[in-house]
Amino acid sequence: MKKYIVETYYTCTFKTVHTLDDLNDNELSKIDNRTDGNVEVIEVKLNNRKTKKIGGEKVDKSKKIKVDSSLSENLSKKITKTKESIIENSKSFKSKNNARFKMPDRRKGYIQKAQIGDHKVYLHTGEYDDGKIGEIFIDTNKEGELVKAMMNNFAIAISLGLQYGVPLEEYVDAFIDTKFEPSGNVIGNDRILSASSILDYVFRELAISYLGKEELAHTPSIAVSKNLPQESTDEKFIKIVKNITSKGFVRSNFEEKLVDLSDVRINLKTKN
Repeated sequence: MKKYIVETYYTCTFKTVHTLDDLNDNELSKIDNRTDGNVEVIEVKLNNRKTKKIGGEKVDKSKKIKVDSSLSENLSKKITKTKESIIENSKSFKSKNNARFKMPDRRKGYIQKAQIGDHKVYLHTGEYDDGKIGEIFIDTNKEGELVKAMMNNFAIAISLGLQYGVPLEEYVDAFIDTKFEPSGNVIGNDRILSASSILDYVFRELAISYLGKEELAHTPSIAVSKNLPQESTDEKFIKIVKNITSKGFVRSNFEEKLVDLSDVRINLKTKN
């Protein structure tokens, strides 16, 4: 086996930045002779055309590539710092993406039952303490074991993505308007009247409920107004909380499970 030493050449692109007190012809004519500029490296490329074999000694590939000695010390330091900053940024980016926000052991959410064609679909959601969605479960009937297993594992994959920080908007954009059977009219959902597939229905429902995307709904959001008796603000607020909160989740301890919304103004007045 023959051994060679390879002489390599690099093409370095950089710029020198000078600070001018006054912008005039006299100052511009002196730029070429000034030595106080800051050197900024733009790009360093290997010049393959000038690379050639110069000897018979073995080259150690594990050694770091050295910049030609004609480069100034300031320029070589700039290259080293840039490389170190890129490595540090990549490490910090990986560490952030590896963080999983697990769901609490006791969590709230809701179950939505609907019928698409002749198929019933049950959508279960799980939420963090701040109300952000963190998991979903999809149950269907009249489906074979293969389809049920696929839907179950699909829901697990979506849940893991949500817990690792994937925005719900990304899933909505990916699965809205997907077309496959069962499809058609939707019965049991007051905001969605038709769907092109189960995935279209599921993520349309999640987008309306958690992202407020009313443009994906087929019916307007109408708040039912009732003639409430003259009661204190606290009593009205407790009634509203009881109507929208799962009694089984809070175990009737509404005060302990309430989220502090002291900075949010809520208008509890109703229109007749």
